[in-house]
Amino acid sequence: MAVLDVVILAAGKGSRMHSSFPKVLHELAGEPMLGHVIAVAKSLTDKRGGRIRVVTGHGSDQVDPFVVQHGAEVIHQDEQLGTGHALRIATHDLDSGGQTLVLYGDVPLISEEDIDPLISEGQNHLAVLTAIVDEPDGYGRIVRDSDGGLIAIVEHHDASEEERAICEINSGIYAAPTSLFQELLPNLSTSNAQNEYYLTDCVQLSVNSGREVRGFRGTTTAIMGVNDRSQLAELNQLLQRQRRNTLMASGVTLVDPDTVYLNGRHIDIRPDTIIEPHVTLNSPITVASHVRIGFGSQLTDVEIGENSVIKQYTVAESVSIGNDAQVGPFTRLRPGTELSDATHVGNFCEIKNAKVGRGSKVNHLSYVGDADVGQRVNVGAGTITCNYDGAYKHQTKFGNDVFVGSNTSLIAPITLGDGVTIGAGSVITSDVEPQSLALARSNQIHIPGYKRPKKTKD
Repeated sequence: MAVLDVVILAAGKGSRMHSSFPKVLHELAGEPMLGHVIAVAKSLTDKRGGRIRVVTGHGSDQVDPFVVQHGAEVIHQDEQLGTGHALRIATHDLDSGGQTLVLYGDVPLISEEDIDPLISEGQNHLAVLTAIVDEPDGYGRIVRDSDGGLIAIVEHHDASEEERAICEINSGIYAAPTSLFQELLPNLSTSNAQNEYYLTDCVQLSVNSGREVRGFRGTTTAIMGVNDRSQLAELNQLLQRQRRNTLMASGVTLVDPDTVYLNGRHIDIRPDTIIEPHVTLNSPITVASHVRIGFGSQLTDVEIGENSVIKQYTVAESVSIGNDAQVGPFTRLRPGTELSDATHVGNFCEIKNAKVGRGSKVNHLSYVGDADVGQRVNVGAGTITCNYDGAYKHQTKFGNDVFVGSNTSLIAPITLGDGVTIGAGSVITSDVEPQSLALARSNQIHIPGYKRPKKTKD
């Protein structure tokens, strides 16, 4: 099988987005549109051993680093002379014995399943992915002869009234032998309304030379492009719906599917997990079976073990949560947090860069940062690890079976040995030996008959 090279056209300005940001880098379900297309291209070229080239132009200072980061080659189109010119500069030095697939950085919902039949059709011919739509305005029209053969693609600007009535449109996605593109593209002209080199004219050139052009009809969703923010929102909803349906088909319950947002392509949730309304999951996410994720929670780069409960309005980022844990409501877990099995972190608590051992509890109104918490530790309400001295962060270490009374401040660096008890209201500034009670608060004073001051009348 011939090598498959993929060329992604991403040089357009995207003026209708009204943005200083390149159109192809606008996010769709948590990932730039171009990232979705490169991922599909990479999956295809991994099987066929080809190259991925992205043609950039407007905003190339921002697009180029993204392309390189994702393992593709950058081809600069310094002058915006049309899609035909873009493909020509990207294919002129490719292996003429291979096959070339043309994709677009702003057509992000295309999938391998959509493309595979087109690639098959385009092994020896120019093949075009088409679709039937209700509102074809703005798209190039597919013109067929009386036998149904594809004979031309007419751009909307150049179409007659009769041609504009055609509902079969050109997706702009092509596959063909690379040698055929290398032969046809130098013969394109700018004799059209836009004074550009139209890639679509390859169809007419191919037909004129006696070659068959094959049109494969795909789904409307697959070929939908983004020209403005309204279309971006529409495609985002379509992709979210696809991902939600995939999750539910695998055995995950979404209580109110339309309010759950699944951003990024690495979201793995096992059966019998329940996701309540208004939850946002940002990839990577790994959730075991029998987990419940509560209303309004937002999780980013999180791993959750079996039978754990994430209560309402939990916000977590770069966190690992063990089995049988309980988190929330109104909890913030910051990067570097590791909660072991059977841990509890409760309402209005914040944990940052801390390990919390098996069976330990931080239940109320506490901050635990840069800490190593042992097993079966109870951190009382209002406890603060004072980890920052104004210049550096310091660690607090809790042994096993430590009990910290409410409203306690632990001045790091500090170590509490196994079995330590800290009296409520203490400010602890030095290490505490195992099995000790530490108290650090002023004595209570009683003044009998004390009278509060009163305001005097003027």
